[in-house]
Amino acid sequence: MIFETHAHYDDDAFDQDRDELLGQLPERGIGRVVNIGSSLAACRQTIGLMEQYPYIYGALGIHPTDSGELNEESFAWLREQFSLDKCVAVGEIGLDYYWKEPNADIQKKWFRRQLVTAREVRLPVVVHSREAAKDTLDILTEEKAGEIGGVMHCYSYTKEMARQILDMGLYFGIGGVVTFKNARKLKETVAYIPMESIVIETDSPYLSPEPGRGKRNSSLNLPYIVTAIAQIKGLSEEEVERITWDNALRLYNMEVSHDS
Repeated sequence: MIFETHAHYDDDAFDQDRDELLGQLPERGIGRVVNIGSSLAACRQTIGLMEQYPYIYGALGIHPTDSGELNEESFAWLREQFSLDKCVAVGEIGLDYYWKEPNADIQKKWFRRQLVTAREVRLPVVVHSREAAKDTLDILTEEKAGEIGGVMHCYSYTKEMARQILDMGLYFGIGGVVTFKNARKLKETVAYIPMESIVIETDSPYLSPEPGRGKRNSSLNLPYIVTAIAQIKGLSEEEVERITWDNALRLYNMEVSHDS
């Protein structure tokens, strides 16, 4: 079975066939899914999916590009949701300087607040970072993220930064980009990272792997990512599935089991 550690099935890209798609995941070898909140609305929808499907869990948090919607009242509501049984992480949180709004100060404020809260509620974090390597690393270091635990989602930085993330004990979320022919830097990083630090993800509906690049992504494409990692690591696909399953259970503080 494969553990999907990062998907956005609340996205309107799935409005036409969400129930049909999610219903077939277990029979297609996808044993567990963590749906990732990115806005207040997405968190509410994620809670609904957690309640509807026994194999879907949730990470609840506010993406940096949506952090401008947060205030003390809405953050208090979000904090209350972290106590839900199937909420397994705080996320997707972080920094994204590709977009100029909200500004960096607002992004950093709510990144820190969510890191501090994750420590308080004893949940790992799902970290998004785009064109913000130094500030992300500085804040993770200052807030002692290694003590909190978590994953660098869709890792896209250098092998040198990967070394620092490894030193913190964080996991690396590897998705469809690893299948791209021009993803040399990421493939080098995957070769460098110990297998015990890798979890697999799709970021559905985004970042479809080859051969479906540019099309809507779903967890049904996880085998392409498994194959790419297996080739890079010189392992069988079964070994990659087993190791990343156990890694995901540890990341999200679930019981270690090979059953869904």
